[in-house]
Amino acid sequence: MRCPLSFLSESLPTKPTTPSPLSTLTFNPFKNKTFFYLIFSIAATCKASKMDGKLSCRVADAVDYKGFPADKSKTGGWIPAALILGIEICERLSTMGIAVNLVTYMSGVMHLPSAASANIVTDFMGTCFLLSLLGGFLADSFLGRYYTILISASIQTLGTAALAIATKLPQLRPPPCDGTNTCKEANGFQMGILYLTLYLIALGTGGLKSSISGFGTDQFDEKDEKEKTKMAFFFNRFFFFISTGTLMAVTVLVYIQDEVGRSWAYGICSVSMLVAILLFLSGTKRYRYKKSMGSPVIHILQVISAAIKNRKLELPHNVALLYEDSSEHATRIQHTKQFQFLDKAAIVAEGDTAQNPWKLSSVTRVEEVKMVARLLPVWATTILFWTIYAQMITFSVVQASTMERTIGSFQIPAGSLTVFFVAAILITLGVYDRLIMPLWKKWKGKQGFTNIQRMAIGLVLSILGMAAAAVAERKRLAVAKAVDDNTATLPITVFLLIPQFFLVGSGEAFIYTGQLDFFITNSPKGMKTMSTGLFLSTLSLGFFISSFLVLVVKRVTGNDGQGWLADDINYGRLDCFYGLLTILSVINFVAFLVCVNRYIPQEGKDSQKNHSLGEEKC
Repeated sequence: MRCPLSFLSESLPTKPTTPSPLSTLTFNPFKNKTFFYLIFSIAATCKASKMDGKLSCRVADAVDYKGFPADKSKTGGWIPAALILGIEICERLSTMGIAVNLVTYMSGVMHLPSAASANIVTDFMGTCFLLSLLGGFLADSFLGRYYTILISASIQTLGTAALAIATKLPQLRPPPCDGTNTCKEANGFQMGILYLTLYLIALGTGGLKSSISGFGTDQFDEKDEKEKTKMAFFFNRFFFFISTGTLMAVTVLVYIQDEVGRSWAYGICSVSMLVAILLFLSGTKRYRYKKSMGSPVIHILQVISAAIKNRKLELPHNVALLYEDSSEHATRIQHTKQFQFLDKAAIVAEGDTAQNPWKLSSVTRVEEVKMVARLLPVWATTILFWTIYAQMITFSVVQASTMERTIGSFQIPAGSLTVFFVAAILITLGVYDRLIMPLWKKWKGKQGFTNIQRMAIGLVLSILGMAAAAVAERKRLAVAKAVDDNTATLPITVFLLIPQFFLVGSGEAFIYTGQLDFFITNSPKGMKTMSTGLFLSTLSLGFFISSFLVLVVKRVTGNDGQGWLADDINYGRLDCFYGLLTILSVINFVAFLVCVNRYIPQEGKDSQKNHSLGEEKC
């Protein structure tokens, strides 16, 4: 809806005019339209609040649910942000509650091999994060963040309800194994229904992830120092709420799945999502809504298209001859020499008009694409961390299912071992916030580690985690070979797996916050969704690379149920697979250091030219 005060820009003169002396002497403010509109706009923008004596101002770039300029006293702040975070808690409860224990359902109920079960989980999680790119595109181009969240949450609610029904009906799963250990795998129809429910959930998750964090930050005004401080706390609490939802998923929800029934657990997920939607709707009148600036993906494609169209043209010696949009003066980015092929998008050819961005792009738009391109090498070297993360919710859970998990008379569900993973995240965040940051500030005078340092620490911890996993699996296999083949539970404690969960979990606490900070602060100002999409795409590709590596390793070492990733891991060499991931991670870390060293000088040069690159953090 059009802002009621938008006529101001149309009524004010665009060119200075020289008034005659007579008109100056006979000036009447009540007959002068421009003066009247100016006074009216000032009165409408800020009004005095009698309750606290402070000014209650409008938010310049946000509107309320009616389309009028958002009033700070009536919209935004922590209450609307908390209602948005409620959706995120329930999404984490559902998605992680399904993911961390799905591998045991696939192998124990659907009777699939361990490698195939792991790949189904990683493909599901990868699709969840990949679809966030689609959700971001729809939010930016058509729906807006509010409706994207509402529709996506509804889809996820339907998906979890359908999964509850699918796991309840005996017709949708194979019969139990008989006494001779002969197990019949699930047929195509049964797997098809299961896939349908899972990817319905993935569609909802992707839409939510693309918009939850952005809509939450929309509730705070970046131009207000107090609200800007609150926004910084919002990011910390956002990650805390994610971890809280995950903690509830891997403890309470997994226990209900194993001891009460999966259909009951998934039904709880569906009901919780429905409650979260109702709470989200209750805040409709209090939210702040920001106008979309269009999809960053479209902007990037437009620049590439224009550059390809002008590929045969010569670049001018004077960069001032390249096209620049005068309306972008406030956010203008200075020209840089990198990726000169893209500069051809700003060459003004005969017949080109600024109205067709597919044929002509401004220097600022070209430089925004260059900024994204500079991030890609660092982006690529953070993907492998999430491949290692994928092992924590797949093969590590399969390992746990074969080990002694009892404490007294209580048996820990295999999927609940990831509680150590989540606990490591929460402990690391607490220690970093309360101990490391104050000490680092006293020693170095800086507020903790830089975003690149945090990513580096996360990568190192993931290497150590995979090395610990290889050692633990070697000990588990030694016990498996020493006992009878019919032994269902090996006489070795499951707590042997704690180091790998704790190291990778601590690594996630560093790399998650480091990546989010890095991509947001170093992406173009108008591409917040793109920066979030870049971050989430590393998670998606990490899961897909895990599936790809499993397929390659099975084909190379044995695809007949034997080899490193045997159908029964007691007869495989999972330790060798973990060792392979350790070696790949070391190589990847070296590549990360090279990319960072190449990125920093360019970042420093550009940040001196233009404030829109964000603070220098590297």
